[in-house]
Amino acid sequence: MKKLFVILCFLILSAGYSQNDELESLMLDLTFQENDSTKVNTSLKIIKLLYDSQEYDRALKFVKKTEEISEELNYQKGVANVIYFKALIFNKKEDYINALNQYKKAKSLYATLKDTVSIAKVNSQLGVVEIEHGNYTTGLKYALSGIKILEKKQLNEELSSTYKSLAKAYQNNGSFEKAIDYNLKSLEIEELTNDSDGLINANKNLAQLYLQKKEYNKAIRYFENALNYAKTNDDEIKAEILPELGGAYIKNEKFKIAAEYLVEGIKLNRKLDNTNGILISLNNLGELNYLKKNFRTAESQLLEAGKIGRLENNKEQLLKNYSLMKSLDSTKGNFESAFAWQREYFKIKNSIDAQKPKIITIVEEPIIEDNLQIAENNNVLALDQPNNSMVNKKSLDRLKLVFYALLAAFAIVLVFFVLFYMKRKSRVKYTRELEAKNQKIELQNEAILEQSKHLESINKVKDKLFSIVSHDLKDSLTSTKGFIDLLKEGQLSQEEFHNLLPELSENANNASLLLFNLLNWSKSQMQSLKPKPSLFDVQEVFFEKIKLVEQKMQVKGIKLIDNTLRDFVYADRSMVEIVIQNLLANAVKFCTIGDSITIANTISNGNAIISVSDSGVGISVENQHKLFGGNTFTTVGTNNEKGTGLGLTICRELVELNQGRIWVDSEENVGSTFFVELPKTRVENPVNT
Repeated sequence: MKKLFVILCFLILSAGYSQNDELESLMLDLTFQENDSTKVNTSLKIIKLLYDSQEYDRALKFVKKTEEISEELNYQKGVANVIYFKALIFNKKEDYINALNQYKKAKSLYATLKDTVSIAKVNSQLGVVEIEHGNYTTGLKYALSGIKILEKKQLNEELSSTYKSLAKAYQNNGSFEKAIDYNLKSLEIEELTNDSDGLINANKNLAQLYLQKKEYNKAIRYFENALNYAKTNDDEIKAEILPELGGAYIKNEKFKIAAEYLVEGIKLNRKLDNTNGILISLNNLGELNYLKKNFRTAESQLLEAGKIGRLENNKEQLLKNYSLMKSLDSTKGNFESAFAWQREYFKIKNSIDAQKPKIITIVEEPIIEDNLQIAENNNVLALDQPNNSMVNKKSLDRLKLVFYALLAAFAIVLVFFVLFYMKRKSRVKYTRELEAKNQKIELQNEAILEQSKHLESINKVKDKLFSIVSHDLKDSLTSTKGFIDLLKEGQLSQEEFHNLLPELSENANNASLLLFNLLNWSKSQMQSLKPKPSLFDVQEVFFEKIKLVEQKMQVKGIKLIDNTLRDFVYADRSMVEIVIQNLLANAVKFCTIGDSITIANTISNGNAIISVSDSGVGISVENQHKLFGGNTFTTVGTNNEKGTGLGLTICRELVELNQGRIWVDSEENVGSTFFVELPKTRVENPVNT
């Protein structure tokens, strides 16, 4: 036996495997050791190293020889340990039956040796195996039976797998709080051992649990933790996390961040050809576009997602897809289509509900080891057999009568059940038809309500438009008409006309700016304003728009400080012109004699920053919050100039249409600075990927 074992060691040493120093050293020691418990223990260390390096077939060769030596020596501890490793290896090789048998055999030997720590380790592994194969109740009892000993001895390797299995069992049973508790314990172990894969999985599991509990901030935190632990080049992990993280941000109503993660996620999943990741990304992008009222883009993305979901038979994602398609068609007024999507939704939902495992109540009581046997009862009751040899004709007739009576009763009962079944079937059909009609009516009512809200909003836009036209625009045009009438009737001399000409020009400019703002504001409210971006020099726009306010600046004695540079932005030029014209007009409006206006542009984080500053009256903190709101807000200028309150609202909407942002920094009696950030290069629509 010893010679065979030595030969085996030399063969393995000479094999073309890359081995670490510890493994080589142990094998050399083993070669020259006598057949005793020391040799068995050395062999067990080698088996452990091979198991850890996932060389299971090599490990099994050592297991066989080590078991034979242990049995020859009657070394029970060695036999128990080698059988335990055999069970571990069978489990890794997915040999479920052999793994269970070897675990139970090892457990019996450890019980004889009264080795409670090893029994706890075996119970832990039995729990892992049972839970992995869906036997949650049995698995929980095994896992819980030894967990206190494992915790006391700080056996982190066994604790990690046990905590993960317990978390999985509780999650599948709907006990999310317990699942979270055990995932947090697993996370603590992974942080101690600094296992990056374990840290990623623990954080992902916690994120998904909090997502199911609708605690979106916590879900986002753990998804981002998992993303941070993933290596920068680990595209597969990032591709899995990014769509889920984007979906969590949608639920948290942070659409811009959600769009960034989802766009990155779908690009990565398309690159890796990961259909599941593409499906989740498209569903979440469709939901985001639906919420942002980009219905055409949402429909395109959801239709592609539905096609992939049906090919992959991903029922959970199809459920979400059909729900979104129903809402989308309902909003667009396509009631027949919405009703069809709703039917498909309930088909999938009923199918998922039918396949769900029955939820059972889990009692946290470990398996108690005992040796009690239940005695079998071998008493057999004797049955008296009837004597059939003396049956006469009278008894036979009586039996026939009973038989016919039973047959008639059965026929009556059968007819009754047939009638009952037919009536019930008719009633069920009627109920279903009624439910379908009610659902269709509900969908129509929802759509009508949404359309009513939209019409009410448009009506408010119309009322505001007429109000402004009838007051502010009317005043400017009436004043201009008055000058023209006086000139036509010869009541103004040439000198008087030239004196009034600047005022006439200012009225015309005000009317022009007001018409610009009214037109663009009303179009944006009705969702028909579309940008046409191009590259242009922002300094040129400043030069053109300064000419429109030069005369007003001269009248007020305002100094212009020009810090602009030649720099290009990628946006709709006409929209940017309107924004700059509004900001310059506002700066002039709130300056007094001796004040200054500073215009500038810089570059920050690859974007262009445009600024218009004035040393005028400034804006209170309270009013700063009202500037860019949906409701109009205006104050009188330093020369009692009037406004509509639409200018800054228009600016915000035009800037956002061009993928930019606008903000203000102001202090009363010191002045104000309005900043506009715009892209310098083409920016893909973040939700149209």
